[in-house]
Amino acid sequence: MDQIRTALQPITHNLPAPIRDLGVSLLGKKCYKTLLLDIDPSQTECLKLAISKGLGVGIIATSSIVKVPQILKLISSKSASGISFLSYLLETSAYLISLAYNYRSQFPFSTYGETALIMVQNVVIAVLVLNYSGRASTAALFVAGLAAAAGSLFMGQVVDMKTLSYLQAGAGVLGVASKLPQILTVWQEGGTGQLSAFAVFNYLAGSLSRIFTTLQEVDDKLILYGFIAGFTLNAILAMQMVYYWNSPATKSKKNKNKNKKSANGKQKESPVAASPSATTTQSQKAKSPSTRRRG
Repeated sequence: MDQIRTALQPITHNLPAPIRDLGVSLLGKKCYKTLLLDIDPSQTECLKLAISKGLGVGIIATSSIVKVPQILKLISSKSASGISFLSYLLETSAYLISLAYNYRSQFPFSTYGETALIMVQNVVIAVLVLNYSGRASTAALFVAGLAAAAGSLFMGQVVDMKTLSYLQAGAGVLGVASKLPQILTVWQEGGTGQLSAFAVFNYLAGSLSRIFTTLQEVDDKLILYGFIAGFTLNAILAMQMVYYWNSPATKSKKNKNKNKKSANGKQKESPVAASPSATTTQSQKAKSPSTRRRG
């Protein structure tokens, strides 16, 4: 450690002011001095805090693009196959409540910052799903309702903190319930359709990391239990993604194709029925006597 300190301390003691200020704001003066100036990793509390902050910043950075592959996949295919709007509606509602609760509780931004970024991407996906499902007017109502709800939740004059804490408890249930329609949709379709694997597996890693950061930095059981339950259902969705990895065709598409094939087969096999008038004419010609004279 003495050799490491000798090599690193000239760097850590001369960091640019913006980086130094950022480190102090994230770690606090005590842990910043212990880890970066003194380079003493034996202080486990400061080390855990640094790991938690690093994970939090990493989650926020990843969350800025976590749903972009899903958005691009929807736009390129112009299809909402395999995507549950109800799942995104519930998840977006839960994120909006959680964002307002964390903000008004003045928790560190590194413990919830990804909520805002994912929520915006969820809104885009939900609008695309509704649009490609032929419900453009519903998309406009969805956005307007979210805007009105956000205005109410962030204003203490409309929703007080006690009521918001009750809503946060419900948001945990909504966040968990939001995964169930998507899990059910994948099971019913027999495939993942336009569901993005990148988003699913990043959600799984992010929810696991959030359990750690919440344990380290936030003393709130409501948030912790929500992340634990979310991780469990994210794990189920990830297992479905692996199971249906090589099943691009969904059950509904397969059934439609089977119905088309069977219908075409019946049409080819069944003989063309003769018209009644043609049948009658042919029988009359067969029965009528010949008018030709016999010589």
